[in-house]
Amino acid sequence: MAEFVVRPLVSMLTNKASSYLLDQYKVMNGMEEQRETLKRKLLAILDVIQDAEEKGASRPGEFKYEALRRDAKKKGHYKKLGFDIVSLFPAHNPIVFRYRMGKKLCRIVRKIEGLVREMNDFGFNKTQQAPPSKQWRNTDSIIIDSEKDIVSRSRNEEKKKIVDILIDQAGDRDLIVLPIVGMGGLGKTTFAQLVYNDPIIKEHFKLQRWCCVSDDFDVVKIANIICETNEIHREKALQNLQKEVSGKRYLIVLDDVWNEDADKWEKLKTCLKHGGKGSAILTTTRNVQVARIMKMCIADSHNLRNLDKVFLKEIFENRAFCLQKPKAAELSDVVDKIMERCGGSPLAAKAFGSMLSNKTSMKEWTDILARSNTCNDGTETFLVLKLSYDDLPSHLKQCFAFCAIFPKDYEIDVETLIQLWMAHDFIPLREGDNLEKVGREIFDELTWRSFFQDVKQNPRRKWQGELRPRTICKIHDLMHDIALSVMGKDCLTIVDRPNEKELLSTGPTRYLFSSYWYTGTLLDDYLMKHSPALQTLLYPYAYTSDSAPHLSKYNHLRALQLFRLRKLPLQPRHLQHLRYLDLSNNILIEELPEEISILYNLQTLNLCKCIRLGRLPEDMKCMENLRHLYTNGCSSLKCMPPGLGQLTSLQTLTYFVVSSSPGCSTIRELQDLNLGGDLELSRLQYATEVDAKACSLGNKDKLTHLSL
Repeated sequence: MAEFVVRPLVSMLTNKASSYLLDQYKVMNGMEEQRETLKRKLLAILDVIQDAEEKGASRPGEFKYEALRRDAKKKGHYKKLGFDIVSLFPAHNPIVFRYRMGKKLCRIVRKIEGLVREMNDFGFNKTQQAPPSKQWRNTDSIIIDSEKDIVSRSRNEEKKKIVDILIDQAGDRDLIVLPIVGMGGLGKTTFAQLVYNDPIIKEHFKLQRWCCVSDDFDVVKIANIICETNEIHREKALQNLQKEVSGKRYLIVLDDVWNEDADKWEKLKTCLKHGGKGSAILTTTRNVQVARIMKMCIADSHNLRNLDKVFLKEIFENRAFCLQKPKAAELSDVVDKIMERCGGSPLAAKAFGSMLSNKTSMKEWTDILARSNTCNDGTETFLVLKLSYDDLPSHLKQCFAFCAIFPKDYEIDVETLIQLWMAHDFIPLREGDNLEKVGREIFDELTWRSFFQDVKQNPRRKWQGELRPRTICKIHDLMHDIALSVMGKDCLTIVDRPNEKELLSTGPTRYLFSSYWYTGTLLDDYLMKHSPALQTLLYPYAYTSDSAPHLSKYNHLRALQLFRLRKLPLQPRHLQHLRYLDLSNNILIEELPEEISILYNLQTLNLCKCIRLGRLPEDMKCMENLRHLYTNGCSSLKCMPPGLGQLTSLQTLTYFVVSSSPGCSTIRELQDLNLGGDLELSRLQYATEVDAKACSLGNKDKLTHLSL
């Protein structure tokens, strides 16, 4: 985990930490000696930190918040809220703050001194990493389409065999289950997709459903996917499933099955046997024992063969030589050895090829090959993927490792992912670029290197008030294993009822994701003990049935997503580090506390589909770092708070309610906002012609969807 936690320090240092902390925010008077010591150490750290990758100092969040708080105080924000500033933030007395921060900075300096000594003792050296090339992006879609064609050609005979079994041999049987078995990275899911999308299959089966299962064989979840419902009660969900398939000839794919519990499988099968004659279930699994448990009415599983070397080489060279091809006599021999390391896996071939695409010399190629040969702990495919991860620049490593927080096969919203990266300062600042643009470049680079896959546009969800499609992606389960191996215990993901002993014995974690619909008191007990260490807490499903999570007021939360609650489980004064807040789909909340306007660090506020929310905090104009405000679907909003045009960082505003009432923003407030993405304007009958012209919608070329 050391290689992950050091990234924020790298980011801080490379952006001139001493200047950032001491000059920009002007809050460190009286600590000139510590300031100079930190400056002296800076160059030494930059020389060794990227190679050593050891634990370092903490981020400058408190300094930044203090500067923002003082700016707001000058504008009279606290007087307007009616707060006594010393009682609200007793530690923000200038003398107390200077003393406390001075002690913290001394501790940082001492840690840095020790770090430099240790790294010098180990003989670490400065490493230079070439920036990722962007040239491949011009031909990215062509390469990916070509790879799909290669896989389709290579698997054509196997596909015909499976199609024949599903249509001809299964025709006289009530139900067959056919497992596709193979090692990770071999392309089982891709192969199943070829079968699933075959025109003959589509014509033959009346009902087709695809269900990603992974580690969590949740019968209710599987039933809901097949029925396209969201039922939380087990018996009702199974009744819906039986009704859905009854009398229909169906094909259901259960992708990536790990469950060895025969009882769970029997419960699901009891409902599925009510389908029409000739129905079939196609499963993919790495586990031969799973295949034995699931198969019936068929003699054998289908063992997916390794991809032929000729096709594997074609996939590899597609990636490796997309920019240039090293000229050397030994190139062919090196490529053959790389093919051996790929072990018949197309995923490994793509990852290896992408890794080598910007290596210009044979020495770089042979060095990477030598590194792959020294690895012998694990499957060949996993080792190649880990080597690909190790080859990433530091900021790409931390961005990908963070994704271990999501369950396997989870559909990740790319826009949300980038905002979560921003919330944790994972995206390096570059002059002239905004964070979202750099974040998208990071995502594209990781996708090119096969860390993300199945990137696609999901149709807009009208019931969510969306104006445009969403870009989503997934992570291959082997790549997910890489992220988990890096994150270790710093990441906790709960998708099923947690084991009491296991959960409570787990140490403090930094990133927690829970999609289990009823967490009960177990998770609350865990949070009561460990919440101060949390930086991310995500409950992505609005239907979670539970009380507010227990969060200590002494916390360092950067990102918070909550299910339906009537109010925040914490007062905003305890969330000063918060950058990302998602309260979407909350049908209970009617107003936000006025105090939320002191979340000066907040970048993203997602309130979409909060259908009872009647108003926004009056002093939102003080939240000067707010970049994304999602209000689409907030049908009860009466108006927008005054001075919204002062939020000059705002790039996304999805729903704007026009009002003629005093104390509300007019449409003119949009004039100086550089908005992009979606924008819906409501109650335009209250907009004057003068204000409508002044808002300059015609000049906002980053807007992609406009609804009036």
